[in-house]
Amino acid sequence: MLDKKTFEENFVKFSGMKNKVKEDPNLLSFHIYPEAGWLNDPNGLCEYKGRYHIYYQYSPLDENKADTCWGHVSTEDFINYKREGTLIYPDSRLDKDGAYSGSAFIKDDKINFFYTGNVKYDGEYDFIKEGREHNTIKLVSDGYKYSDKRLILDNNDYPKDLTKHVRDPKIYEKDGYFYMFIGARSLLDKGLVLVYKSKDLDNFTYHMRIETDYDFGYMWECPDFFTIDSKDFLILCPQGLASETYKFQNIYQAGYFPIEIDLSKKTYKLGEFTELDYGFDFYAPQTFKDSRSRRILIAWMGMPDADYTNPTIEYKWQHCLTIPRRLSVKNGKLCQNPISEMENIRKDHERLKIGEVYEDFIFEALAKNTKDSFVINLRRDVSLSYKDGILTLDMGDSSFGRETRQVKIDTIGDIRIYSDKSSLEIFINEGEYVLTSRVYSKKAGFYSKDLDFDLYTLNSIDFI
Repeated sequence: MLDKKTFEENFVKFSGMKNKVKEDPNLLSFHIYPEAGWLNDPNGLCEYKGRYHIYYQYSPLDENKADTCWGHVSTEDFINYKREGTLIYPDSRLDKDGAYSGSAFIKDDKINFFYTGNVKYDGEYDFIKEGREHNTIKLVSDGYKYSDKRLILDNNDYPKDLTKHVRDPKIYEKDGYFYMFIGARSLLDKGLVLVYKSKDLDNFTYHMRIETDYDFGYMWECPDFFTIDSKDFLILCPQGLASETYKFQNIYQAGYFPIEIDLSKKTYKLGEFTELDYGFDFYAPQTFKDSRSRRILIAWMGMPDADYTNPTIEYKWQHCLTIPRRLSVKNGKLCQNPISEMENIRKDHERLKIGEVYEDFIFEALAKNTKDSFVINLRRDVSLSYKDGILTLDMGDSSFGRETRQVKIDTIGDIRIYSDKSSLEIFINEGEYVLTSRVYSKKAGFYSKDLDFDLYTLNSIDFI
């Protein structure tokens, strides 16, 4: 159990870790990363009173994941950020082994946070079917402080055919009701989403479940349900999918179902599952709608249980969040593109001609007239190539265990690349396909013998 007092008692050690982080040559310039320690799932994303709040899973000392709490940064413009410290500590019986992932819902000028409190019993358990509590907890907050923690749902409220893995609540409002979507795993190792219903955001009752009539993983994590252009989508992270040649190449996946659903009648029809990202490091995406009616997505630039590593551990930190991306719908598919504010970190512009080399790691590059085949060197030893309808990302010697990823794309019209010191985010065909990965190169060198690029040098985002 980690409370604020315990955190403050460790402050000297934490301060030393922060100093170590600043020495890392792989430190990022325009991504959210932890001051020290370990970061993963984005949580509680929202805009409140003109300010964007971004919370995330956070273990400040990166030693005991039972210490998982909610880190917090805020911004008005996605350029100048404020590190707000920790919001939620695992300091109660309901979440003593970690304040796990959750979301925010603004109602009556207050932020309602819902999250999963992790509890592990002492003893020899598998912590899947027994020995664990996943408690759904509610807080009412102004973004900085909150009311007492309130237990909304516990193991006794979940259907009897489920394991103890029930987590990651997300709220959706429709026709005067509030629906809570929660990821789950059944006793038969089938992934699904539970839906609970409430009239007041306090008292929830079981409503329905969403699942496939075919095998599609043993656990569905991080559900997110929303509507864009009158079309409904269910984002989730299925675990346990078998890899295919051009699909499901990570250990766990992140993607979405188009869904036709009538929540009042408890009926639905799932479309085809589509991955949101084809790179090595993309998981637990969460979205929110801002005051400009944009649906914005941020994800963890990492992957749980992966067999590759990050050398940043030596400098006492690990992982980051993706840049914010605006979602849109094209031909029934979700597309992701960097939010417009990202153009405000552009500095200098140059036209990089075929064969010319840009000798830096930090840039944005755009190509609008591609070819049937091409090779782009993203680093001296990292390449993105396209031939016979197959796009290949080859991480070369910069991988730390990452090797190649391939995706089948009939034609490529445009490419947009965001390169930070130790990350790559590649957007294809106006965001129809995306590849996101960490990368650790000693030598820069961006060039192509096949394509011209508009290239922008980029300023760093600022943290205060």
